[in-house]
Amino acid sequence: QLPLVESGGGLVQPGGSLRLSCAATVFTLDYYAIAWFRQVPGKEREAVACLSSGGGYTKYSDSVKGRFTISRDEAKNTVYLEMNSLKPEDTAVYVCAAHQEVRRRNTPCLKVYDYWGQGIQVTVSA
Repeated sequence: QLPLVESGGGLVQPGGSLRLSCAATVFTLDYYAIAWFRQVPGKEREAVACLSSGGGYTKYSDSVKGRFTISRDEAKNTVYLEMNSLKPEDTAVYVCAAHQEVRRRNTPCLKVYDYWGQGIQVTVSA
C-alpha cells in the first residue's frame, strides 16, 4: 500500500483551477512536514509548496506564489494543493511528499522527505 496517494489531477484550460489531494494511508500526518513537488521531463524537480509540521508556516516557489495554496485537513488525514489561474507552464506530474519530525517545527521546506506519492498528471491546455 502506497503511503501517500494523490488524486484530483487532469486536464484544465488556462486560467482554470484544480485541487489536488494527497491522502496518507498508513500513518497520520501529525508531526509531518508536507510538500508538493512537480516534475517535467528534462527539467529538475521543483518544490512548489511546502507546509511545516507545525502547520502554521508555508512556502511557495516564485512560479506559483499567489496562485497555489497548500493546506491540511487533519480530520481527513489529507493535504491539498489548491491551484488557481493555471498556466500551460504548470503542466507537470505533481507529487506529494512527507517527512516525520520529532517535534512540530516551523520550517516549511525540508531537504529530505521520507515518503512519496506516485504522482499525478496535471495538464493545462486549451
